Amino acid sequence: MPWKTWSTERVGIALAILAAFGFSFKAIFVKLAYAAAPVDAVTLLTLRMTFALPVALWVCLSLRRSAPPLTRKDWGRLIALGLLGYYGASILDFIGLQYISAGLERLILFIYPTITVLIGVLAMGKRLERRQVGALLLSYAGIGLAFSHDLQVADDSNAVLIGAAFVFASAVSYALYSAGAEIAVHRLGTLRFAALAILVSTVATQLHFLATQPFSALIQPAPVYAYGAAMALFSTVLPVFWQSAAVRHIGAARTVLIGTLGPILTILFGWLLLSESVSFAQLAGAGLVLAGVWLVSRRKAREEGGEAVCAQNARPASPL
Repeated sequence: MPWKTWSTERVGIALAILAAFGFSFKAIFVKLAYAAAPVDAVTLLTLRMTFALPVALWVCLSLRRSAPPLTRKDWGRLIALGLLGYYGASILDFIGLQYISAGLERLILFIYPTITVLIGVLAMGKRLERRQVGALLLSYAGIGLAFSHDLQVADDSNAVLIGAAFVFASAVSYALYSAGAEIAVHRLGTLRFAALAILVSTVATQLHFLATQPFSALIQPAPVYAYGAAMALFSTVLPVFWQSAAVRHIGAARTVLIGTLGPILTILFGWLLLSESVSFAQLAGAGLVLAGVWLVSRRKAREEGGEAVCAQNARPASPL
């Protein structure tokens, strides 16, 4: 096969692009599922996590022999992070996507590194640097432009406000998850941590489903199952593998940079597959958001040793 003759750098770049593509396509799959049938957010998330469960179990079992045993503190951290990440942030995101475009959703989620900065300033007493101020201004000005675009094309402006609020809450939840994941990733490794977090989140999602939905809600048309499986494989599990491999090949700093393709890809495929409108204001807003996130990510990568940065900083596109 041709890729077997590629250089390490070329393979790493290809893997990083694949990861960005997979993460960015999640919102497209969600919107396609909503269009295929009147499925609710909890049921759709349950399908996604259930389809991802076998792969997560396989990863956990395959890494168990070579990995240190989990302590009570590890499990406590995993439960907290699982509730924040693949469950909490995901359910808020899925609800938000019922109201807003895939492009706006991806841009709002993409600002989670700037939210992490704000959490550090407001909750931990950290100092806000000039570079971070510039990043915040760029990012939120970009969100404002993209938000104005959705308000102009939407039939119901209140729906846009509701959806944006849910997705922003998702970004806050994911920022908290991402900040806490750094310790867990250092101890457990990227793949093992991701697999265990998926296990915890799957249990939480299924309990949520059992408490709020009848079993009959799982009876859906074939396209909904297909989109749920595609989300589980192509937008949840595989991108984690691809991104982890990309970091090993080309380092975290370059993986972060390539990952900024994510929102642009979501906007492009939202236009191609969902007939979502695209305007200069939306594209300009995307550019500002990417510039702001790049400033934050570049600074953090340099502080933590660039190529040795933890996997948290190699995830510019949220896997939610």
